[in-house]
Amino acid sequence: MSIRVLIADDHVFYREGVRALLGSSPEITIVGEASTGDEAAARAAELAPQVILMDLKMPGMNGIDATRRIHETTPEIGVLVITMFDDDDSVFAAMRAGARGYLLKDADKDELVRAIVAVERGGAIFSPSIAQRMIQYFTVSPGRSPSAKDGRPAEFAELTERELEILDLIAQGHNNAAIANRLSLSIKTVQNYVSSILTKLQVADRSQAIVRAREAGLGKKE
Repeated sequence: MSIRVLIADDHVFYREGVRALLGSSPEITIVGEASTGDEAAARAAELAPQVILMDLKMPGMNGIDATRRIHETTPEIGVLVITMFDDDDSVFAAMRAGARGYLLKDADKDELVRAIVAVERGGAIFSPSIAQRMIQYFTVSPGRSPSAKDGRPAEFAELTERELEILDLIAQGHNNAAIANRLSLSIKTVQNYVSSILTKLQVADRSQAIVRAREAGLGKKE
């Protein structure tokens, strides 16, 4: 029997593209579409798909909240996030909400079909770049990542683990491109993190952030 799939994305062209892409796959049947998180939750209850392809940014209820609601009411449905956002916060928020997989929208047909089959079978699957970062996140050795916040200024407590890691690399003198390459992130994602860091530290630019970071003991090269 083919796998029943629901496509949840607010862009009609993307939904049509995925439908066309998967239309020739005998192991998959598209049973419906949704353009909002609320509609995705409602159609999940109505159509009982086995897998939902879930975008994160949709009008009204977003994909994270829709995933959480679906997981709470019908945990047998596997949610596979398909998005353009590759930052750690989005990935871990999706996993905490109950998603079983996380792919970027540049995935090809074979990768998408493999992911759908894996999720339907109860497995977890990620885009290669995200899987690599998750391995790095969970295997980083103690003392290598600047995670300890004791004794630092209060505003450092507002930084996430990833932001502290990026701030540490900034203080070591790495530019955004080098940080992106080292952490397997897109440059745009690194830029977003840097902007958040500057805001939380209440500094005007990168130079001031470096000064604050080094005063707090960051920036020591390995």
